[in-house]
Amino acid sequence: MSKKILLSGVKPTGAPHIGNYFGAMKQFVDLQNTNNYECHFMIADYHGLNFIQNADEMRTNTLNLALDYLAIGLDPLTSVIFKQSDVSAHTELTWIFDSITTMPYLMRAHAFKDAEAKDKEISIGTFNYPMLMAADILLYDADVVPVGQDQKQHIEYARDTAQKFNSLFTETFKLPEPLIMKEVAIVPGTDGRKMSKSYGNTIPLFATREEIVKGVMSIVTDSSGDVPTNVYNMHKLLKSEEDLKKLYDENKGKYKILKEALIDDLDAFIKPLREKRALIAQNIQGVEAVLIQGALKAKEKADAKLLTVKKNIGVL
Repeated sequence: MSKKILLSGVKPTGAPHIGNYFGAMKQFVDLQNTNNYECHFMIADYHGLNFIQNADEMRTNTLNLALDYLAIGLDPLTSVIFKQSDVSAHTELTWIFDSITTMPYLMRAHAFKDAEAKDKEISIGTFNYPMLMAADILLYDADVVPVGQDQKQHIEYARDTAQKFNSLFTETFKLPEPLIMKEVAIVPGTDGRKMSKSYGNTIPLFATREEIVKGVMSIVTDSSGDVPTNVYNMHKLLKSEEDLKKLYDENKGKYKILKEALIDDLDAFIKPLREKRALIAQNIQGVEAVLIQGALKAKEKADAKLLTVKKNIGVL
């Protein structure tokens, strides 16, 4: 039985936090390790260009994200790890999709509507990102794309675009399916809201113990209850509720003790990742080689698909 093709990507917009890990990155590793998928993991630097417009920052963030991928356990021997910008077919196919896509259709995208509601001057990149994302997915004949429930629209845009192209020209693109990770928890930040860089409520995925202490001690607690909800909700990412019951029952109202326990458990979880990342970082040429090899594999597949597309639209 052949493996299903899986594609996902992360924008290189800054250091990941534990919310990124438990919300998405851990699932990448789990899916890779099931051996049921031919996995493609992309560093979405052209998508990141909507947010990062400084060359040095982009280079640094991109290399750091490659390090992050390897440190969490993505394996270049079994998965294709590559930079979006190394495969020019992504942007070329985007233009082809642009020619069959209407502005009213793109105006329904969540990112556009959010920006419009905030009265922002909206870049073409923000407006048009669903077409670049459709190209990302459809170039590789992806069967599945792991997303959260709130990202399902991205896959709907890719499916709609594939269907429209197939109808206008000839059957060319496979219709991808969203792989909704239903078990994935919304990771709470230190203030109880969803963990997000924009809220400044994060704990870095590769944090030092000092950073963990600072983050945990800043967690907002409700003095009216025996159990500090925000502390507990973060703690249960690391241990089962059964394992935590005794600790929290024995220390009702003792917030300092419970925070110190969370610090120890977070450090025990993060420390091996932090040390592995530091070890990999000693061989930057090796990390760059992973991206070069990944680009060659991705480019071979994407260029072959683009060649078929160009024949089907009549430019070849």
